[in-house]
Amino acid sequence: MTLLINLSFLLTQPTGISTYALNLLPHLQQLYPTLLVSQNIPGYNCYPVPPNQTAEQGVKGHFDRLIWTQFQLPQIYRKLKSQILFSALPEAPLYSNCRFVVTFLDMIPLRFPKRFSPLTPYHRYYTPQVLNQAQHIICISQTTAKDITDFYQIPASKISPIPLAYDRTHFSPLNLPTRNYFLYIGRQEPYKNIQRLISAFAALPNCKDYELWLVGPIDSRYTPTLKVQVAELGLTNQVKFLDYVPYSELPKIINQAIALVFPSLWEGFGLPVLEAMACGTPVITSNLSSLPEVVGDAAILINPYNTAEITEAMQAIANDFGLRSRLSSQGITHSQQFSWEKTGKATVEVLSRYL
Repeated sequence: MTLLINLSFLLTQPTGISTYALNLLPHLQQLYPTLLVSQNIPGYNCYPVPPNQTAEQGVKGHFDRLIWTQFQLPQIYRKLKSQILFSALPEAPLYSNCRFVVTFLDMIPLRFPKRFSPLTPYHRYYTPQVLNQAQHIICISQTTAKDITDFYQIPASKISPIPLAYDRTHFSPLNLPTRNYFLYIGRQEPYKNIQRLISAFAALPNCKDYELWLVGPIDSRYTPTLKVQVAELGLTNQVKFLDYVPYSELPKIINQAIALVFPSLWEGFGLPVLEAMACGTPVITSNLSSLPEVVGDAAILINPYNTAEITEAMQAIANDFGLRSRLSSQGITHSQQFSWEKTGKATVEVLSRYL
């Protein structure tokens, strides 16, 4: 039996979907998969695929990967006598004899479409075809499962919600002194709500005593707007744009923050909030989408459209050491419910049905 795992989308600087795929791999090893990957991964049977087919190459990377997926991947599938193809994102050859299982992360591109983006037709027309033709769909939260049935009218019986997890050997309390910064981790896109976060930070009565660190890849379309906002508010010395921070450095940055503030307007899961809770760092996050599923009662939930609520939550955590301590211990306890071992085991159970 041959399980093919499509990793043609892997980024050299892993975030989101690449982190998910790489953490899942060790738990899928028992199925003896063949990995479709541009760079060899030690310990696995790998089949080379063309490089430079990722988001790092922009729209061209996406387009090149789709062409490869549609026309080259079926040939590889037949050549290797595969039984099932697994893709950690909703991409697979359409109208072919390939059987496949895909993971669907979120409906954000349709909830918050980018004007004139060439990827909008991809999400509107290609993705639903993939989901309809899939043997089964894995998704990362109950919220995303509901979105799939609501947006695409796909029966719930075809969908398995399997939550993400975090690396317990990497994210944990380090007993380091707390420093004077609030932290955001994630991409800099409009739906991430960073403009309101900056406004909320500026409204803190003693905001000059604190910093706001924005960790995540700079977006040439949106980050300049944020930097203008910061300058107009007179906060250039306090709001730090740190760009992409290597995985190895994240635990220390998370551990020393006053709180992670993650006021996103929508998330399929929201990995940074889980990683922060695992570090014992208090979390402020949105009361929308999957985020209440992830944090339970171990975080402060705010209406992300209400800037004053975000400010109040930041002020409360900054001033109330008892609240900070309680959220820290609750977060550590709650995060223990999530593990890549659990996620991997549930994924193996789904894939095994088709082998």
